[in-house]
Amino acid sequence: MSILEKYLTPENIQNAPIDELFEIIKDKSHNKLTMKKAVSIKEAAADTFGIKIAQDAFAFQLKHLIDRLNFLDEQMEALDHEILSYYEKFDCYLHTIPGIGMIAAATILAEIGDINRFKSSSALVAFAGIDPTVRQSGEFNSIHNHMSKRGSPYLRHAIFLAATTCSFHNSPLNAYYKKKREQSKHHLTATGAVARKLTTVIYAVLRDGKPYEPKKFC
Repeated sequence: MSILEKYLTPENIQNAPIDELFEIIKDKSHNKLTMKKAVSIKEAAADTFGIKIAQDAFAFQLKHLIDRLNFLDEQMEALDHEILSYYEKFDCYLHTIPGIGMIAAATILAEIGDINRFKSSSALVAFAGIDPTVRQSGEFNSIHNHMSKRGSPYLRHAIFLAATTCSFHNSPLNAYYKKKREQSKHHLTATGAVARKLTTVIYAVLRDGKPYEPKKFC
């Protein structure tokens, strides 16, 4: 975005000083990208067929699209700030659970509401729609790995994103994910299992009104 905002066309990127291009990349990536990326961008700009006609019109249109995206980013940032200001008014510790950030914690709290509405963690799992579906036919029961997708889609989305984060970071749930994968479970199946475990943790934290305490999951 910053490169496009400054240069607008492939020709301008191609002609840009490599050090100037690198400074933008380094700053916006928080030092994660190297000079190699700056060189690859210049090479890509040189290889593209570019814009041969009405360059000023296309550059004008691109600038306004970027301005619009920047405006939306500002609105989202303001909205996040407003959400956090409401979340902080509650004595809630969901953000202490690994994988759950402040905005996700606010989303989960808003969708669950009063935890006393749920008599058990299983009830919360069902409300989130991450319990497995069951198909019955005569005496045959088939338990699928598909989520039932009942209940709140917003809660399910927030928990599943948090479960994905937990699956790849250092936490007890990461070990649980690895165990499921070692049992030849598909990635999505293992992540779904993590999501269900995570929901039981969410239930306990809300029920007890205390910060998350690490524990091992079998």
